[in-house]
Amino acid sequence: MSDWLAAIILGLVEGLTEFIPVSSTGHMLLLGHFMGFESSGKTFEIVIQLGALLAIVSVYFKRLWTLATRWPFDVEARRFLIGLLVAFAPAVVIGFLAYDFIKTVLFETPQVVCVALIVGGVILLALDRMDKRPQWLDANQYPMRIYFLIGLFQCLAMIPGVSRSGATIAGGLMLKTDKRSAAEFSFFLALPTMGAAVAYDLLKNHKTLDFSDVGLIAVGFLVAFLTALVVVRFLLDFVSKHGFAPFAWWRIVVGVVGLALLQAGF
Repeated sequence: MSDWLAAIILGLVEGLTEFIPVSSTGHMLLLGHFMGFESSGKTFEIVIQLGALLAIVSVYFKRLWTLATRWPFDVEARRFLIGLLVAFAPAVVIGFLAYDFIKTVLFETPQVVCVALIVGGVILLALDRMDKRPQWLDANQYPMRIYFLIGLFQCLAMIPGVSRSGATIAGGLMLKTDKRSAAEFSFFLALPTMGAAVAYDLLKNHKTLDFSDVGLIAVGFLVAFLTALVVVRFLLDFVSKHGFAPFAWWRIVVGVVGLALLQAGF
């Protein structure tokens, strides 16, 4: 497979999976393993995440601008920003302390990814079928303890294959948020979490980063942005109508197929 085709496929997968509860990292690691694609210092894999992040900024630009300009004198805007920081804080602490173990052990073990995909899919199926009346319907109005607990759930996604959006959404559902607001809050929490993770990756790996394949990186970035843009625009309506079962089954299938291929020696 040519590097250009691999860049397109990986960019497509990054954009399609970053904000749905199937684990973009897990998919990227498995695809990279089976396609034999790995850039120097993982520059490609790190940078194309910014394409997906840009999609969130594009779709929610008006709301983000309102938050950024009104928080000094708008109580509701200020409260939501504080809630985001509270949810983001656990990932900062745990990510900093466990970074080396995550990158050198968990990220280098494809079997971990497959098992996490399957287990996460089963949990998501169970949560999707729970007959619970949600108590919190607006991500702007969650109590601070809900923000913090969702942030703790997000830390589970440091295990590749768990899914950042999957962990935050599942956590939200367990805490009696509704599906739509849980997914929307996951979008907003992605901004500081992914931004900080990409920045820290670039800082830690700056000596091994290789931007010589600028064309490949640009293609992957653009494809990731365009596909993530579609996902972000339509995901909330899809979740409201169909729930998370389709994503749960997809996780289980990918995990099982991945384990079978690894067992076969691929």
